[in-house]
Amino acid sequence: MRGHLCGIKTSWTMATAEADAVADIAAHIGPAGLSHMLAFFSPDYDVGALNAALGEAFPGTPITGCTMSGGICPAGGLEGGLVVVAFPAKGFRVVSAILNAIDHLDVARTASSVRTLRRALATDPTDHATNRLFALSFIDGLANAEETVVSTIAWALDGIPLVGGSAGDDLHFRETVLLHGGTIHRRAAVVVLVETDHPFQTFKSDHFEPTSTKFVVTASDDEQRIVHELNAEPAAREYAMAVGLDPEALTPMSFAAYPLAVKVGGEYFCRSIRRMNADGSLTFFCAIDEGVVLTLAQPRDIVETTRNDLARLDAALGGIDLIIGFDCVLRRLDAESRQVRQGICDLYRRYDVVGFETYGEQYRAMHLNQTFTGIAIGRPRAR
Repeated sequence: MRGHLCGIKTSWTMATAEADAVADIAAHIGPAGLSHMLAFFSPDYDVGALNAALGEAFPGTPITGCTMSGGICPAGGLEGGLVVVAFPAKGFRVVSAILNAIDHLDVARTASSVRTLRRALATDPTDHATNRLFALSFIDGLANAEETVVSTIAWALDGIPLVGGSAGDDLHFRETVLLHGGTIHRRAAVVVLVETDHPFQTFKSDHFEPTSTKFVVTASDDEQRIVHELNAEPAAREYAMAVGLDPEALTPMSFAAYPLAVKVGGEYFCRSIRRMNADGSLTFFCAIDEGVVLTLAQPRDIVETTRNDLARLDAALGGIDLIIGFDCVLRRLDAESRQVRQGICDLYRRYDVVGFETYGEQYRAMHLNQTFTGIAIGRPRAR
């Protein structure tokens, strides 16, 4: 367990039994004085048993959670287990809402739900400042709906910064699950709105830069995020030739090492490949439309770029108290393949990063891949 200066408590466990895991967390955090709890957990847990145990251990505390593809905590990376972030009632006002059926999203109803959250925190109707507010999103990572969900939430937030992550399941791609209000949800998303007087900044960090190699998506199934052709050639073969690999040898490690990117507003954002299909097509973690131009990206030093980005955050905030972070599972695979994962874990320990490994990251109105996003909370300022 780690107690932070702002009052947030973080706790983590590798216990494999649901009751034991929750008992570990409860022994460290205690049930009193909490305004909200975030829980990120292994898909190996029985979600029903875990949900029941959390409800018993923390009665009356609103809990939001999701499955993960690995945990992040101040002790380093976790292959499984349970990671918890507990917001204190003092210094943090937290409200949340569930968004169901996101694969058939009702945009108007979603925007209305988000605006209702804003009104719930508006103790002074004349105070329209957003510098005390930030939002977190947690989205079913297999519903193929992040772009619509994130853009709708961001529109309704009207300037309040948003970060978040898509729930994962250890690269099995079978089922991702969310918890909210004591209920288990699928094909859903949760938005959490936080008001605090503590200093904070949202951020994103990646370690890729564009090359001169371009691909045009010439045949795709937008709804399923499948690209059949790149440059009018079978997608997997065209991609493999560009990166110098045998198409039959493409693996998640290959996709982590050689992501594709799309240019939006003068800036490049990764669009990572989830898997190669039997017919030679490629399934992506993000929506890919026909006619889009994709750029092959090449890696920079992941440890150095992450260190530099976190150091800038630390300087801007006058010291980081903790970071609630969402790190793409492909970043972990890339770091492992380059044998530098320990360097990343050391940085996350140094800056007290807590969160989970995702199937996609949210930053403001964007759904991203192969990126590290989050909210950095600064050390309390002298009053």
